Parts: sequence; structure tokens; C-alpha cells
Amino acid sequence: MEELKHECGVAMIRLLKPLDYYEHKYGTRNYGFNKLYLMMEKQHNRGQEGAGIASVSLKNQPGTEYMFRERAEGKDAITKVFSAIAPSETEWGASLYMGHLRYSTTGKSGLQYVHPFLRRNNWRAKNLCLCGNFNMTNIDEVFSFLTAQGQSPRIFGDSYITLELMGHRLDREVERLYQEARNKGLEGTDITDYIDNNVDMANVLRTTMCHYDGGYVMCGLTGSGEMFAIRDPWGIRTAFYYRDDEIIASASERPVLQTTFDLQTEDISELQPGQSLIVHKNGKMKLEQIIGKSNYSACSFERIYFSRGSDREIYQERKRLGEQLTPAILKAIDGDAENTVFSYIPNTAEVAYYGMTDGFRQQGYNVRTEKVVWKDIKLRTFIADNSERNDLAAHVYDITYGSLRPYEDNLVIIDDSIVRGTTLRESIFKILDRLHPKKIVMVSSSPQIRYPDYYGIDMSRLEELCAFRAAIALIKERSLSPDPKPHPLTPSPKGEGEAYGGEGSDYTCKQQLPPLIAEVYRKCKEDPTSANHVRNIYAPFTVEEINTKIVEMLRPDGMQAPVELVFQSIEGLHHACPNHPGDWYFTGHYPTPGGVRMVNQAFVNYVERVLKLQL
Repeated sequence: MEELKHECGVAMIRLLKPLDYYEHKYGTRNYGFNKLYLMMEKQHNRGQEGAGIASVSLKNQPGTEYMFRERAEGKDAITKVFSAIAPSETEWGASLYMGHLRYSTTGKSGLQYVHPFLRRNNWRAKNLCLCGNFNMTNIDEVFSFLTAQGQSPRIFGDSYITLELMGHRLDREVERLYQEARNKGLEGTDITDYIDNNVDMANVLRTTMCHYDGGYVMCGLTGSGEMFAIRDPWGIRTAFYYRDDEIIASASERPVLQTTFDLQTEDISELQPGQSLIVHKNGKMKLEQIIGKSNYSACSFERIYFSRGSDREIYQERKRLGEQLTPAILKAIDGDAENTVFSYIPNTAEVAYYGMTDGFRQQGYNVRTEKVVWKDIKLRTFIADNSERNDLAAHVYDITYGSLRPYEDNLVIIDDSIVRGTTLRESIFKILDRLHPKKIVMVSSSPQIRYPDYYGIDMSRLEELCAFRAAIALIKERSLSPDPKPHPLTPSPKGEGEAYGGEGSDYTCKQQLPPLIAEVYRKCKEDPTSANHVRNIYAPFTVEEINTKIVEMLRPDGMQAPVELVFQSIEGLHHACPNHPGDWYFTGHYPTPGGVRMVNQAFVNYVERVLKLQL
């Protein structure tokens, strides 16, 4: 319902035969190019802000281009990129291909931020093209490491900084081989050939990725014909690969490879945490452990929301997520399934809906199902008045009139997640109330989202999360205090700097924070790395208490039907998705030190930038 952006989708192909082979067998020398297009289209769900592709030709002679890149912005970026290229033997008739789809979690836009990123050099082996599905939580530290070495990156961003760091390590690898070749008595182009044939990308990756904290799948090509993909040691982001005697291919999702190459689930392997898939210039592939596995935390949101539901395992997991909610839903409707209509929010919650209704049928209920909610194409308007624009936005969703008996039927609606609550308040609740249900039960197949994500999802501010806003409201109402001496908070006279007033402060204390909020703020400021102190905000409350407050906050004025929220439990999540334990957005248990530091800083930012404006 509330679209979450996700960074990003990757695709890679290495052809293992001469181009003539593919022309003879498949009727085209552009076999790899065409397959890359299909792989990217099948991952369009993972990125609609930009797309880019790159390739390397192994046969081109000096004086002719051998490394190509094309990028575009917008939802139709894939079409733009591939339409701009006329494949030919001298251009995109290459042996190595890489593609990327972008969703920004940083708010930065422009072609300069679209992957792949390219680092040029006159030595083939020093050319590096990089793309990835990643979000780094310690980019400040990596930037400091680079500048301390004397480097000066042109742009402060994790993509550019990673390109420069890895490029620097690739330069050192080439220089090591150069000296090695000289020691062997080689000269001229024999040195070049020696370098191109002996680059060890594992060396480059080990000395690069050891510096990073975050979730990532990093992919790259070199001008000399090396190809690689590496997954973070926590397994946060996903990558899959396939190999036969014609191709080696990798993608962010398994069904992409299955559809593109007509494969079975068992044909495809998953890249393991900290592991790298490396394909040498000669086409030989190896899997190498670059970084030791650490606190396995594969992202559960991949299973709930982001990945395509056509994956065999994901489909079953989403059905289980819905089925497990049956007892809680029965309680919410007082056991009256006979007078209840079941439906879902299109489109990602559809599979959980099948599981939910199956759960009722397994208990002997003859459930009534209807498609109650329809999502229309996003309305576009030239109207400048905010109130009129908001009225149009409220009609993004529509309903099936007559789908339930007014004032007699309950309405159960399932969605995959409830994040900000904006769409519920501005559209869903208003439009559903027109059907006059006896009661609305809004169901989420995921637990309450209580914490920001820093590994690739665009929910980085605490105040955007309706569960957090509800907890804060409850704290204010009840004046909860772990500390008898509340810490004052007033705006800075200059509008900058700390908002925590204390001894020696030049702030004038006019109002005070609720003591619990002040205590959490103090801990986040004084000890930002040892623990997630924001968890204390939720500690005094049950899930049901927060649910009730969320409903109160999101309920539009004038709405008649009573509303109850039902969320998946943490235990239910892990039962349904046993192999993807990453749950930090629900529990606050961040797998990396960078995540802990950033959530504490997010609370500090909330207090200093948001609350002080309300005092």
C-alpha cells in the first residue's frame, strides 16, 4: 500500500563461448545483450528511478573502445538505455555484461548517481566499472580513510567512494603484477599480457570490503575481463548465480535467472555471506570467502515485500504469513466469520491473502472473499491548491460498491506492511468507510515497523513510522519516567547545535521533555554505539496499546466504522521465514555497529529537529 523504495537490482552475464557460437545456436551475436535486457526487465520492481548497463569486449584492439556504459533516468530508463544502443560486433557484441536498476534511499537524484560507475585508465586492467545493491552505514569512516591516504574523491557518496577505494586497490594489484613481471624478465606488451592474465580480484576485494559496515551486493567488471560479485558478511542483501558451459549469470533474485534461462529452482545457487563469485578473464569461475560470516541477518523484508512472489520459497512464506494471522483475526471479529468479507490491498499482499483465507478454510469456515479495494493509476493534476491536490490523492484507491452488506458485515483487509500510515489516513480508511462496514480489521502480514532501516530501504527517520509516533504519544500522555530528574530541552538561540540543556548550557529552559524521552536522548548522545537505546521507547507498552494509539492517530475525522489493527508477531515472522532472521526494523536488533549508531543518531535528530519545534 505505502510504496517503499529499495536499493537496488543487479544483473551480470559472462559468455563462455565465442560470439560465433551464439550466432550459430541462437541466431544472434547479441545473445548476452538480449539476456541482460530480459534480466533487468524481470527486476523492474527493484528500481524505477534509473538504470544503467556496461559491457567489456575481450577482442578489441588498442585504439578502439572495449569498455562501454550507458545510463538513463526515470521509470522507463531500461527502455531508454537499450534503445540508445545499436548492438554490433565492434560495440556491444561483448563477452561481459552488467546491469543495474536504481532506487535511491539517499534522496539524491541525477544521472551522476545512476550506476554503473566507471573509472577510466590507459591500462585495461586498471579500468573498473562498479554497481551494487547496497547502503553503507560507515561511509564517513571510509571517506576519512581515503583522504588520510591523500586521495580526494570528487563526490561524497558511498558509490563514488567505493569506486575510488576499490580502484585504488586495483591499481596496487596491477602495480604488484607489474613488478612481478619485471622480476621475471618480461618487457613491453608481455608485461601487459602478464598483468591481464594474472589479476587476482580476491586480493582487491579483501583489501576493499574489509572497511565497510552495511548491507551490500557489490558487482564489477574490469577492462581486462574480470567479473565479480560479493555479498556482505551478514547476508543482509541477496544474490543468486547460475553456471553452465555457455554462461555464468548472477542476479538479485532467483526467479529472474529461472525465467531468463528456463531453469529450475535447484539449478540456481545463492551467494553466501562474505563470499565472492569471481570470473577470471579466461572464463574460469571460483567462489572465494572474502570476509568471514558474521551474525547472519538475511533481510526478512525481501521475503515479505521486495522480492518477486514468483519465487517458490517466497510464495510459500508469504502464504504462511497470512495463514498464521487467522487466530488474531478471529478474535478481532469476535468469531463472526460468517458475517465477514475478506480482501486485500493490491498487489503485493495478494499471496498473504491466499494464506489468510486458506487458514480460515482449514478451520472449517466458509469464508466470503471479494476484491474490495482497487488501486488506480496515480492521478496527475495541474491543480496548484494544496487542499484540492490532497482530495485527488485521497482517491488513488477505489472500492467495489455493494461488495458487503452495510452495517452487517465486518471487513478484513490484509496488507504486507503498515509503515507511515499516511495512505491509511488519507485514502484507505476514508474510502472503505463508504461501504459502511460493521467493523474494519486492518491486517499487516509483517510486525509493527518500529525502527528505520539503514541497509537499503527508504525509511530512515523515526518520526515517519506510525508505530514510533504512537509510542511517543503514549509516553507524553502518561508522563512515563525512568529518571526523576528530567532533562530540559529548548531551542538553541542560533537554531543550531545541541538542544540538550544542562550545566554550562546557554539554553534557557522553558519546557521539559517527558522524562523517558529525555533519558533515551541522553543515552543516545552519550553512548551511541553500545546498544540501541531507542528500544526503551517501546518497552512500557504492549503491541495492543500501540495498535490502539495508531488507530486513534490515523482515523480520519468523520469516519464511522470502528477499526482494529492486527499485526504479525515476531515469532510468527520467524516461523514463516526461518532462513531470513534479519528483523531490525521490527525489533531494533541491528546486525552491524553502524546500524546501532545510526538509529541512536536518528533519535537525537528527532528530538533536536522535531520535538523542539513542538515545544
